[in-house]
Amino acid sequence: MDIEQQVKVFLSGDANVVPLQALKDKLKKGTPLRVKLGVDPTAPDLHLGHAVPLRKLRQLQDLGHQVVLIIGDGTALIGDPSGRNSTRPPLTPEQIAENAQTYVNQAFKILDKDKTELTWNASWLTPLNLGEILKLASQFTVARTLERDDFANRYKNEQSIALHEFLYPVMQAYDSVVIKADVEIGGTDQLFNLLAGRELMEKLGMEPQVCLTLPLLEGTDGKQKMSKSYGNYIGINDEPAEMFGKVMSIPDELMPRYFYLTSSFSLEEIEARLAALADETLHPNKAKRELAANIVTEYWGTDAARVAEEAFDKVFKLHELPEDIELYEGDVVLDAAGEVYLPVLLTQTGLASSASDARRLIDNGGVKIAGQAQEARSYNVAAAALKGAVLQVGKRKYIQLP
Repeated sequence: MDIEQQVKVFLSGDANVVPLQALKDKLKKGTPLRVKLGVDPTAPDLHLGHAVPLRKLRQLQDLGHQVVLIIGDGTALIGDPSGRNSTRPPLTPEQIAENAQTYVNQAFKILDKDKTELTWNASWLTPLNLGEILKLASQFTVARTLERDDFANRYKNEQSIALHEFLYPVMQAYDSVVIKADVEIGGTDQLFNLLAGRELMEKLGMEPQVCLTLPLLEGTDGKQKMSKSYGNYIGINDEPAEMFGKVMSIPDELMPRYFYLTSSFSLEEIEARLAALADETLHPNKAKRELAANIVTEYWGTDAARVAEEAFDKVFKLHELPEDIELYEGDVVLDAAGEVYLPVLLTQTGLASSASDARRLIDNGGVKIAGQAQEARSYNVAAAALKGAVLQVGKRKYIQLP
């Protein structure tokens, strides 16, 4: 593959490279580039938003470049301040180790394990003595660090900034020095940290890395970035049927981003599908099914994708109930009148995140009892109406009541 074609792969999915000419110059050397991704194991479960940079790494692996995955068990002790309006709560080494192992297991569902250089940055950060840390820190100024948006906003709003947070970009930059990165990948919110690595390498007399940023993936609501806290995420470990259904629920206008950022289709295949969507020779529903099947296949295999699509059709085309509805084993609490306060039950069963969320779902017609929609502002239900009934929220959440 020639240089321009490789650059096209680097830039696919609305990626941005800083500086672009430096990337071309590195590629002209004809040797595999060392492409770095550093991840702090601050949470155990990954979703498709986390998988975006991993998918980019896999593309570059397939081009023959050397991927270096750095598990930030050292930097996680500091906590990445990117996008934060407060100091991150500290994690214990035990929490970091547990999260890290889960992260690695999930990451290798995407990356080629045999072609990945896996390393842990505590191995070189922890041995640093005070003199070495001060020497690294002296390469950066407070004024420059305060230019980053999160620090600038917190300083302006008189929100606290802990002194150790200033060390985060320094330590992440040092990672690039240690592994001799040619390219570092991160989200758009990571640009400051990536540029810090470029700056430190240059000051230490090394050829500086190129910074490649990727967009933050919107969740299934099509509005906010994918996040478990927003309830709009598609988890890498979601069951196949759940994953398929969630992909089918994304707005049609998000399909191009999901094709580029979450699927394993080649660029040529993606462009062909998007062109067919544009000239209306490919129906959006068919395209979304192909996307959902591709994503499920990536994490669970072809057979699981086929079964997931069949389960989806059973519920949404034939309007039948799924076969594997979980039985609720908790207590259904009655009030003095022998009725059940539905918002509390929805919360207890995990079908709603809170009582207020449950009331919103009921008022919007999103709750069904035995197939019948619950009327808005009707929160108290007779116990007899719930006995043995299937409680449903939205199109994909069910629980069988005892």
